[in-house]
Amino acid sequence: MSEKIVLGAVAYDPKVVTIWEGFKTWFAEQDLDFDFILYSNYETQVEGHFAGQFNVAWNSPLAWIEAERLAKTRGRSARAIAMRDSDCDLTSLFVTRSDSGIDSLEQLKGKRLGLGAPDSPQATLIPKEHLASQGIHPETDLSVVLFDKLYGKHGDHIGGERDAAQALMAGDIDATCMLDANHLLFCQENVFSTENTRIIGQTASFDHCNFTVLDDIGDSLVNRFTELLLSMSYDDPTVRPLLDLEGLKAWKPGRVSGYKQLSDAVDRFDYLKPWLAKLSER
Repeated sequence: MSEKIVLGAVAYDPKVVTIWEGFKTWFAEQDLDFDFILYSNYETQVEGHFAGQFNVAWNSPLAWIEAERLAKTRGRSARAIAMRDSDCDLTSLFVTRSDSGIDSLEQLKGKRLGLGAPDSPQATLIPKEHLASQGIHPETDLSVVLFDKLYGKHGDHIGGERDAAQALMAGDIDATCMLDANHLLFCQENVFSTENTRIIGQTASFDHCNFTVLDDIGDSLVNRFTELLLSMSYDDPTVRPLLDLEGLKAWKPGRVSGYKQLSDAVDRFDYLKPWLAKLSER
């Protein structure tokens, strides 16, 4: 595998096949041997990375934390080499109905808060961490209602967020959390509007997905892969459809400074403890 990029990615949507087949064709035209393996969930993907099934992972933010922490337990290292421009500086919003009488996060105490999938960084873990940092404890101060869609896909499909937004408008919950970009999307989809909802809170900014490599891949191969990614131009008509499907205008160098909130959430709620303990027994 030393002269070939084999990517691991999660099939959270049928378009994933179209995206990576298109990238495979484009990389071949640039004389880079590229292929991909699809997984049904991120935990299996992370484990497959450490088993040597592929050498570059397209990781969710939680999968990045999983890879980083698993690497540390095994005396290894992981690094983020690239990410989308749309992965940088995101926030999650706390949204309620305009007629709810709820004007602040403090007023959520005793209310029903809809969250996304349990493993969704933007719709569950980071919002819970934000609340806890404000002295509002999700497990005791609120009635949390989870909208679990496709567990193991870390909320990439946004199905849980959409279901929670619909439940909010139906009056089944009092507030919900969602990625700021999804708030705009749900307005466009007429799930709700800016007139009948109110934003009562916002998390600090955070980053989303990245390409992750471990310490067993050669620098020259990584550098070539990264160089080609960064060279992709949105003005190129052969590249633009792929970038549109993957939701970006340009690739950026990887960074890890935007994962602190998620890392804090994982620590506060012991989220990865059972998974890491299971792997340590193997």
